[in-house]
Amino acid sequence: MKTVVITGASRGIGAETARLFSKNGYNVVINYNKSEQAAFKLASELENAVAVKADVSTEGGAKFLIDEALRIFGSVDVLVNNAGVSMKKMLCDTTLDDWKRHFEINVESVFLCSKAASEIMVRNKWGRIINVSSMWGIKGGSCEVCYSAAKAAVIGFTKALARELGPSGITVNAVAPGLIDTDMNADLTKEDKEMIIDETPVSRIGTAADVALAILYLASDGASFVTAQVISADGGLI
Repeated sequence: MKTVVITGASRGIGAETARLFSKNGYNVVINYNKSEQAAFKLASELENAVAVKADVSTEGGAKFLIDEALRIFGSVDVLVNNAGVSMKKMLCDTTLDDWKRHFEINVESVFLCSKAASEIMVRNKWGRIINVSSMWGIKGGSCEVCYSAAKAAVIGFTKALARELGPSGITVNAVAPGLIDTDMNADLTKEDKEMIIDETPVSRIGTAADVALAILYLASDGASFVTAQVISADGGLI
């Protein structure tokens, strides 16, 4: 049985990904930092799932998460780097601390967890790393300079690491969600949502399940020849 580690998995896309992988026979490590109650509730609902507290934006936290997964389940086969934060501010109002926070959580966590997990995957000559970026990492979002820049960095990291780890039987890909019905987008007005729906060819807002299904595919044996790619789960918006 393969083991998946999902960062930021207590809610939203991460939680739905945990549910889907569990249904498909994976051991699931649900990472959280602050949302302990939600993480443990989710773990209790799933087969072969555990919740592990770790601040994956720190080297110690990322290493602890991967070490715990290895200790509990004996391997780390799939890593889903999902932990992230967003913010809407004009550049003139954005502070250096805002910028650093976005890169620490959205980018450094990807680097640190991938580094720790890939050591195990290289030994096993098999692995899947899937990074959650965003359509704004491709297109850029007005009043979201920090978030867009961080998610663009995730895409660059994905493409470079795929070339490095490919000879070891490891694929590295990213998903770039569009507007998804999660807490992260809860502040959007009805008018904002309707405007985006009008611009989306499939004429609806995405769900966490839409993104989770793309992640599951990239983790599968059927995607063994797919690497260094960015799958845009955005309904054709961009």
